[in-house]
Amino acid sequence: MKEMILISSILFLIIGSCNQQENNLPTATPEQVGLSSDRLNRIIPVMQSYVDKNELPGLITMVARHGKVVHFEKYGNMDENKPMQFNTIFRIASMTKPITSVAAMMLYEEGHFQLDDPVSKYIPEFKDLKVFSSNDQDGMHLMDQLRPMTIRDLLMHTSGLTYGVFGNTPVDSIYSTANLFEGTLKDMIQKLAKIPLLYQPGTKWNYSVSTDVLGYLIEVISGKPLDVFLKERIFMPLKMIDTDFYVPKEKINRFAALYSIIPNEVPEITDKPETSNRSRPTTFFSGGGGLVSTATDYMIFAQMMLNKGEYNGIRLLGSKTVELMTRNNISDDLYPIATTKREKGMGFGLGFAVMIDNNESEILGSLGEFEWRGIHNTFFWIDPTEELILIQMAQYSPSRYYPIHNEFKVLVYQAIVD
Repeated sequence: MKEMILISSILFLIIGSCNQQENNLPTATPEQVGLSSDRLNRIIPVMQSYVDKNELPGLITMVARHGKVVHFEKYGNMDENKPMQFNTIFRIASMTKPITSVAAMMLYEEGHFQLDDPVSKYIPEFKDLKVFSSNDQDGMHLMDQLRPMTIRDLLMHTSGLTYGVFGNTPVDSIYSTANLFEGTLKDMIQKLAKIPLLYQPGTKWNYSVSTDVLGYLIEVISGKPLDVFLKERIFMPLKMIDTDFYVPKEKINRFAALYSIIPNEVPEITDKPETSNRSRPTTFFSGGGGLVSTATDYMIFAQMMLNKGEYNGIRLLGSKTVELMTRNNISDDLYPIATTKREKGMGFGLGFAVMIDNNESEILGSLGEFEWRGIHNTFFWIDPTEELILIQMAQYSPSRYYPIHNEFKVLVYQAIVD
């Protein structure tokens, strides 16, 4: 086992650093940044065990500290018998949300809006939105908004919007049949304008299409399609060369398959790269879940956030803006956030979940770390106290079927020795 780990570490330094040089990611040995190599290498057999037991087809783990990548490992396959690659492209789903939130805050910094501006000031279709009150034999009863939905609400998921797939309310039922994610973002807005809000704005944290609406807001204010804005203002400046709303033909060989986990059975492919809706251009630019990316590209984005808005000489945001985005913004009566009732100790900033109670979280970590995840089991954590970034990429559903995210996090934090 020690020989396997040593060989893997050497391959990381040779192969991984070649991939990183393309994106200017510096590397270091764990000891150079206060980590133990022996302890950090405990990650490898634990993650590999899921592949060896045919529980997962494959995954990637990546760790950086003090701005240096110290661990970058690939396991298993990305598609049937095709080995996982360091530059494999993944559907990052809701890990799109932090990127869209950054894009919106760039416009905020330029003076285009204030956070407490009503959304209807820029999206007039939302001006007369009603709020669900009750449902009985006479039908659905609605009420007026007590206060208008604001841009801050969109960033915080306190807008009153919902998703449809995570709830069983009458409003969620309407969402589930509204085909919101077809056509364009403007088409989505016109459909949402006919559906009542599930809650009064500001009264509940509720995971929702808020960030998709935020994406449309970016289009309205910038005058550019969301894909163009993100590419011009974020991806190209940061050299996030593989992040987009679809995988072009010349990169399909690096696109991972999406698997479904079935108890006591070998994982099955449910979305093949060649036939995936992510393998061709789209007109619906989902700011809430539409991007594909690589571990390296997302590490660049995460390092920019850890650096308070700057990466490799390119500044996207001011440091005070990043501080606002990555501290808890929700009130005590809305705490803790919950998408799956597993976000123990977590509050929410502007686009990121934020750790505000380490004791309640019941896992190794730091106060003030911020993170988010994608439904296909892609995760990232950013810890400003330890100057630490963790990225884990996999492609399977259901979300969090295995405890690989918590296991990975513990295995990284136990390796800190300074």
